[in-house]
Amino acid sequence: MDRATKQAEIANLTDKFQKAKAVFIADYKGMNVEQVTTLRKELRTQKIEMKVVKNTLALRALQSMPYQSAIADDLVGTNAVIFAYADPVGPAKTLVKFAGEFEHLNLKSGVLDGKKLSGDAIKALSQLPSKEVLLAKMLGSLNAPASNLVGVLAAVPRSVVNVLNAYKQKLEGQSAS
Repeated sequence: MDRATKQAEIANLTDKFQKAKAVFIADYKGMNVEQVTTLRKELRTQKIEMKVVKNTLALRALQSMPYQSAIADDLVGTNAVIFAYADPVGPAKTLVKFAGEFEHLNLKSGVLDGKKLSGDAIKALSQLPSKEVLLAKMLGSLNAPASNLVGVLAAVPRSVVNVLNAYKQKLEGQSAS
């Protein structure tokens, strides 16, 4: 790789590190091509990017990042860098699922909002519901008091109608006898 290509790759990686909300480092040594391709396809469906880069290039790209020291120590050996640009829970779930299926996939560490995540923290992150589910629960909680109020307000006229209907049936029963 010539110097210009390296500089372009470092600039590209720096841009990816800056845009990503979460970055995960995984060791994929021992996985076959089919397994890596399956993992990449699954991540791509969620708009998550997995990139295999040279550690020296990744370290140079990380120099301008405030969280450089958090993951620099884990850039040893064969690594894949996973960039999550949106919700970090989705990629964490996918990575933990694949780490369970493929024994050679090892989640080393990650960074979420500038804070280091260990392999166990990534597993804990994968247990959380997605952003959409959390928003739906919150909206449901906000909507519940209004729905309950409408139900209570509708109950009063409904009770009056039920009493009048019962009185009408009683009068009809008396006139028929």
